[in-house]
Amino acid sequence: MGRLVFLFASSLLLMVAATTVSAAIVEHSFNMLSAWADGPDMITQCPIRPGNKYTYKFKIIKQEGTFWWHSHTSTLRATLYGAIIIRPRAGSSYPFPKPYREVPILLGEWWNGNVVDMANQALAHGTGPNISDAYTINGWPGDLYPCSQNQMYKLKVKQGKTYLLRITNAAVDNNLFYKIANHKMIVVAVDARYTNPYVTDVLVVASGQTIDVLLTADQPIGSYYMAARAYASAAGLEFDSTTTRGVIVYEGAPSWTSRTPLIPVLPAFNDTPTAHKFSTSLTALVGGPHWEPVPLKVDHKMFVTIGMALDVCPSNTTCQGPPVGAKLSASMNNVSFVPPSSLSLLQAFFFNVRGVYTTDFPVKPPVQFDYTNPSINGDRPLLFAPKGTRITKLKFNSTVEMVMQNTAIIGAENHPMHLHGFDFHVLAQGFGNFNPATDTLKYNLFNPQIRHTIGVPVGGWAVIRFVANNPGVWFMHCHFDGHLPIGLATAFVVENGPTPETTLPPPPVDLPQC
Repeated sequence: MGRLVFLFASSLLLMVAATTVSAAIVEHSFNMLSAWADGPDMITQCPIRPGNKYTYKFKIIKQEGTFWWHSHTSTLRATLYGAIIIRPRAGSSYPFPKPYREVPILLGEWWNGNVVDMANQALAHGTGPNISDAYTINGWPGDLYPCSQNQMYKLKVKQGKTYLLRITNAAVDNNLFYKIANHKMIVVAVDARYTNPYVTDVLVVASGQTIDVLLTADQPIGSYYMAARAYASAAGLEFDSTTTRGVIVYEGAPSWTSRTPLIPVLPAFNDTPTAHKFSTSLTALVGGPHWEPVPLKVDHKMFVTIGMALDVCPSNTTCQGPPVGAKLSASMNNVSFVPPSSLSLLQAFFFNVRGVYTTDFPVKPPVQFDYTNPSINGDRPLLFAPKGTRITKLKFNSTVEMVMQNTAIIGAENHPMHLHGFDFHVLAQGFGNFNPATDTLKYNLFNPQIRHTIGVPVGGWAVIRFVANNPGVWFMHCHFDGHLPIGLATAFVVENGPTPETTLPPPPVDLPQC
C-alpha cells in the first residue's frame, strides 16, 4: 500500500459535509473492492443531503501517482475538487531521478453565477450549459481577467533544479492546452500510470485527466508565464476562449510585476493535429511500478457510438434547441442514459432489487451508418435517442474490448470518456469510421498507455481494453458535465468473484439514502 497524501489531510478517509445543496464525491483511483466509496450519485450512492455528512473509506491497492477527487452531483465539480497524491511506498522510488520538489497544478473553470442554477436552466430549456467566464490555475484566474489583474498563481524555482508538476484538468466542460514559455516538459505519467519519458513543449489535458511532467529550471534567471486555454474541437460551438496564466519566477529574478514575463505561444483552439500527436505519442513504461501487460484474450467485444442526440420537447414547455423546438440530448449506442431516482444502481445490484435497471445495453449500435459524415443530420430518425437505464453485466475477471466511435450527430467533438473502477489500455486511436479490417492492425499490444480517461478524437475513434476484476457497479461517462445529465453515459455491473477476497462487501451503515 502506498502513502496517501491529500492536499488537506494525510488519511484514507475523506469526510464531506453538504451545506445548501445535495452532493456526492468521487475520487479517481479505481477503488478495488470499495465500490461504495466511488461516489457518482444514483450510481453507487444517493447524494449527501443538505446539512448531513458522509465519510468515504476506500482502499488504495497497487496505485501511486496523481489522482483527484471532485463532486459528482450536478455541476458542483466547478469548485468542489482537489488533488490526491500517492507517493511510492517507503523503500521504493520513482522510475526517474527524484525531483527537487513536487508541485500540484490544478486547472479549473469559473462562472460568475450559481453553477447549479445555470445547469438546471440549461436542462429545462434543452440547451447546452453556459460557457465559463474564466479558467484558473490553482484557483487563480490570472492577470488577463479584469477581476485578478494583479493576482495569479506564482511558482518560485531555483535555477538548475528539476520539479515534478502534477497537473490535473478539473475543468467542467473543456479540454485544455497547457504550456510554459521557453521550457520543455518531460511527461513521466498519465492518470497515475508511469510512461516512457516523452519530451514536449505543450500538453493537451482532457477533462478528468492527470499528467505528471518533469520541469527543469534550465533557462536564464527571469520570469516565465505558464498558460492554459481551451482545446475546442467542435466546429461552430460556443466555448470559453479566454486564457488563464500563472508565472514561474526564478530565484534572484527581478519582480515579475516590474518586467513582463516571457509569454508562451499556445496552439490554436482547434489545433486537432497537435492534440492528436500528443495523445498518441505516449506509451507505458513496461516493467515499471504497477505496469500491467495487455490482456490478449478478449471475452466481451463492444462497438459503441458516442455523441450528441436530440430529445422531443414536452408539449407544455418551450425548448430552445438545437434545433429550436427540440431538446439537446446525448447517447451511447443510441441509448440516452437515465439514472434511477429512488435507489442507486449499486444498491439495486447488491440487494437484487428488480426494475431499477436492465442488463441489455447493446454491444453495437442498432443501426449502422456513416458515423462521421455530417450529412447524417438530415436523417431525423437517427437524431433522437430513446431514454433508458440499460447497462452491461460482466463476469468477474472477464476481459472487455470497446471501440468508441465518435459520431457527427449534431456535431463531432473530442469526448473525454472516463471509466470508474478500472484503468484501461488504449490500444489505438484514429479519425473517421473505425475499420476492423485495417485498424485492428494498428493495435499496440506491447506498451500502450494505461489511463482511466481518454479523449476520443473528434470525428474519430479509440479502442480500449480492460479486465473486469473489481466487483460492483461502475459508471462510464463523458467527463464534460454538460453532457452527463443528458445521457452520454452507461454502466457496467461486475459479478462477484469466487472468493471472499473478490466479493463486494456490504454497504456502510451510514451510506446516504434517497
